[in-house]
Amino acid sequence: MSALLLSRLQFFWVIAWHILMPAFTVGLASFIAFTEGLHFFTRRDNYLRIAVFWTKIFAVAFGMGVVSGIVMPFQFGTNWSRFSDATANIISPLLADEGLTAFFLEAGFLGVLLFGRNRVPRWAHFFAAVMVAAGTLFSTFWILATNSWMQTPAGYELIGGRFFPRDWTQIIFNPSFPYRLAHTAIAFFVTTGFVVLGVSAWLLRREPEAEAPRTMMSTTLWLLLALVPLQIFVGDAHGLNTLIHQPTKLAAIEAHWHREPRAPLALFAIPDQEHERNRFAIEVPALGSLILTHDPNGVVPGLTEVPPDRRPPVAIPFFAFRIMVGCAMAMLVLVLLGTILRRGGRLYRNALFLKASMFAAPLGFVAVIAGWTTTEVGRQPWTVYGLLRTTDSVSPTLSSLQVASSLAGYTIAYLIMFPAGIMLILRIVRAGVDGRGTREPIAVALPQTGSRCHSRKRTLKGLNQ
Repeated sequence: MSALLLSRLQFFWVIAWHILMPAFTVGLASFIAFTEGLHFFTRRDNYLRIAVFWTKIFAVAFGMGVVSGIVMPFQFGTNWSRFSDATANIISPLLADEGLTAFFLEAGFLGVLLFGRNRVPRWAHFFAAVMVAAGTLFSTFWILATNSWMQTPAGYELIGGRFFPRDWTQIIFNPSFPYRLAHTAIAFFVTTGFVVLGVSAWLLRREPEAEAPRTMMSTTLWLLLALVPLQIFVGDAHGLNTLIHQPTKLAAIEAHWHREPRAPLALFAIPDQEHERNRFAIEVPALGSLILTHDPNGVVPGLTEVPPDRRPPVAIPFFAFRIMVGCAMAMLVLVLLGTILRRGGRLYRNALFLKASMFAAPLGFVAVIAGWTTTEVGRQPWTVYGLLRTTDSVSPTLSSLQVASSLAGYTIAYLIMFPAGIMLILRIVRAGVDGRGTREPIAVALPQTGSRCHSRKRTLKGLNQ
């Protein structure tokens, strides 16, 4: 394989694993802040136990995200030096803002969240939870501003083959950024919601009368009832934006070869890129125009409008997009089923719903990976859409052996780290909300009661044990 292809495979491998962690921790940080807030204002121990339970899981996932994310910037210098050279004046400040405003905010207050419950006032601990959640959202903001600029570049000037900033407002708030930010942030919240739903279902099957899993399931279902339909609406708006600014990507997503009005919607097909047609196609007449343009007579762009060397590989975004939509439909059905069961008072005891919730826990992750694949592969053959090709972005002196060696190292490291982290998270889940059944792997203490002297004695006794 060429150094270019191996570099692309390495980037895919690293980011595909890494994105699983923000997809979980961004939403989980907000869920923890939410439950910490409920405990702060109501003083109910049930909310405290839920917050402590998910904080332990968050600590593990956050650590996995940091370790897997550290290697990401190195690839820009080692594998993509020409891309880094051309875009440094724009990409570097955006990534620096992410580190300064997001990562340090998360890391700093995470220490208070994990170990400060008995060391700071209650309001300070709640504030730390809110700051950690804010940090994850700031991180999402800056990373997506960077990616969106690469998708729909704006506010720049090109001098001597290098991009220079002309208007930072246009750079950050480029044409696709608001839609991409909303779509991704909601996807992260939904992903977390289904993990919480699945864990709640597993705990309820073990202890049907347990209060904490019931609270988690009920609260999460209300949130998902709003978020899943909202995500479908935002995704539709994002599609309209893509039609305007990246028509070739949209044509690849739909495997649409020729520009035409009243375009059909391909429910299934085998795209044949060489012969510019679809095999075994199952299509609905005019539905493509209706969905993509909101007009049954609307004109849908075709791949043949651009030369073959400017087209992305069609099959990957075509199938990835349908996987993402399929996950969204399955999640919507499950949320509606839970809402119906809630009205009948059968939510916590319906065996079919509880099993379905457990199996649906990974759906958000599948949808995130599929959506990211659709976005990034659909952008090809560009790193900066329409301006800088991927073939012109790779490091010129890089050899296939060098990339193969680093890819092998990353593969081994990630296949050790991620299963180990997942096993630790599952261990926390098996212990339950109250920590029964196994030793607590993360030291997140519940607040002590009684006098200061009694509290210190209990602390010393715990340390001796």
